[in-house]
Amino acid sequence: MELRQLRYFVTVADELNFGRAAERLRIAGPSLSQQIKALERDLKVRLFDRDRRSVALTAAGSALLPRARALLGQADDLRRQALGLASTEPVRIGYVQWCPTDWAERAAGVAQLRVDTWVMPSHTQAARVADGSLDLAICWVRTTDLAALALRARLIGVDELHALTVGQDASPVPAGRVTVCVDGDEASWSSWNRYAEEFVRATGAGLLRVDDGGVTGPTFVEHVRRVGRPVVNNPKGQNDPLPTGFTRRPIVGPTPMWTWSLVWRRDERNPVVLAVVDALTAGIDRSRLNAPDAWLPADDPHRA
Repeated sequence: MELRQLRYFVTVADELNFGRAAERLRIAGPSLSQQIKALERDLKVRLFDRDRRSVALTAAGSALLPRARALLGQADDLRRQALGLASTEPVRIGYVQWCPTDWAERAAGVAQLRVDTWVMPSHTQAARVADGSLDLAICWVRTTDLAALALRARLIGVDELHALTVGQDASPVPAGRVTVCVDGDEASWSSWNRYAEEFVRATGAGLLRVDDGGVTGPTFVEHVRRVGRPVVNNPKGQNDPLPTGFTRRPIVGPTPMWTWSLVWRRDERNPVVLAVVDALTAGIDRSRLNAPDAWLPADDPHRA
């Protein structure tokens, strides 16, 4: 029996779905199933009743689950003490609007996270890491930003941008036939504006300048209605519910990709912070960035 198998058991028990548990653990579904079976063989009990449609804890599984949670908690405490973390302050981390749903779980064996409540634009969050207000931030940065602020970055997430359009046509739309909004409020939209303007130069897409915050939200929807052609979704609105009568269309030739970076100071010496960086970025899938049709700005730090 291994600790990772106990962690797998607890995660499956939380989700009661092998597919979701595998995604949360970032391992393949068949591998997760094999590890659970191996744990059942070692313990000589069946932990789950499962068929093609449902998963349920057995009586033995329900009885062992609290003990498994306690063992994992003790292991995490031991790991923190071994790293000299028992008396350290939590690691301060900020973000823009996207963050991993399981980031506290990923960092559990390393440190406590203190998530900053100020949800600020990317350039502001990067600057706060540089001046020491934060230890880490999830934001969009360029290689020039990293050099200017003396930061390092690792990939932590990727958004494939789509276009919002009026009507029911959900077919792919060529990049040269979309429009991109940029906003005059540089304090709020500096990162998006730089990305959007470079995408326009690279693809021949249309450019719409606004000064009403209409790169996302209800005002953005009104701009889409008025323009009458597909308009690129800002990452902040990528997963908003679709308004009635609108459709999201994939963009091709090329497909715009927006990267989220975890950034920290180049001269960071705190082993706790560096351990959290490793924990949050382990196993990140960058395959979409390597697709032949993927587009990234020229100075994106995660270009292949």
